Amino acid sequence: MTQPSDKALVPFVSVDHMMQLIHHIGIEPMLRGLADYIEADFKRWELFDKTPRVASHSAEGVIELMPTSDGEVYGFKYVNGHPKNTAEGLQTVTAFGLLADVASGYPVLLTEMTILTAMRTAATSAMVARHLAPKGADTMAMIGNGAQSEFQTLAMKAICGLKSVRLYDIDSAATEKCAANLAGHGLDVVPCTSPEDAIEGAQILTTCTADKQYATILTDNMVGAGVHINAIGGDCPGKTELAPAILNRADIFVEFPPQTRVEGEIQQLDPDHPVTELWKVISGTAQGRTSERQITLFDSVGFAIEDFSALRYVRDQLPETGLYHPLDLLADPDDPRDLFGMLSRAAE
Repeated sequence: MTQPSDKALVPFVSVDHMMQLIHHIGIEPMLRGLADYIEADFKRWELFDKTPRVASHSAEGVIELMPTSDGEVYGFKYVNGHPKNTAEGLQTVTAFGLLADVASGYPVLLTEMTILTAMRTAATSAMVARHLAPKGADTMAMIGNGAQSEFQTLAMKAICGLKSVRLYDIDSAATEKCAANLAGHGLDVVPCTSPEDAIEGAQILTTCTADKQYATILTDNMVGAGVHINAIGGDCPGKTELAPAILNRADIFVEFPPQTRVEGEIQQLDPDHPVTELWKVISGTAQGRTSERQITLFDSVGFAIEDFSALRYVRDQLPETGLYHPLDLLADPDDPRDLFGMLSRAAE
């Protein structure tokens, strides 16, 4: 039987290899590395193909494809969002991703992205907070203590210098889980019994809840002047976390407006409500935080370029670490025109 050539073997990063990679690099150093890659790609935003994610919605959740290309490399992520899964012992979000060479169309990386998505989402939040949060911000309220909460907290520590996190979840077991996981990471971790308690003294307010509904996690009277809101839970039509009055008081920053206006907090506002694209702040062509009393809001829904950056980062780590499986994914006949001949010879 003909053996596949090296050019037909695609590096595949399994869940086990991804976990080994993160521990090899270190969680906080990898979060910083991901943030740097994401920021670098935001600075060249105009080079990328951009389209809202392709979504298939059902009563149970959503399945999405998130594609983009910078003209030389193509990438996509497959991801689902099923809030009901937690009650059935399943993950709310699972994902995998691929990079391909534009010149040949050949895949060059296939990887799990459930863990990697949590890492890149947290790295994006903290990278944005580095640009928008008030100077010297060192305390965060983490409202919603599910699968994202530890990653969000450690990214804010690694990238923004967070010292204290105040935790709240409607499920006290989730808060206990999060507090236990963050123990020993050099943070002051404060479990709270209400969202009002959690936001006391916090300069960064992160909301990350899972219920697929119009919800009010933060009411208008809970949000004082000068804070940065990192709203990452509202990420599909019909799912929000903030009272509309907060949106009307805040300066809103988004990834890709055509997607965020459908999926983000701003789905509650008029279609022409002004927002600022983050890439313009990061590239220096638009202003971010301009005053101490300003409320800045990152209406985060996740965008394909962030996944592209994370895939680029992982691919660049593989030659040194070897943490991948060579996957026989591509047909590779000796004669590119003789695919049937390759099939026939496989029976010999």
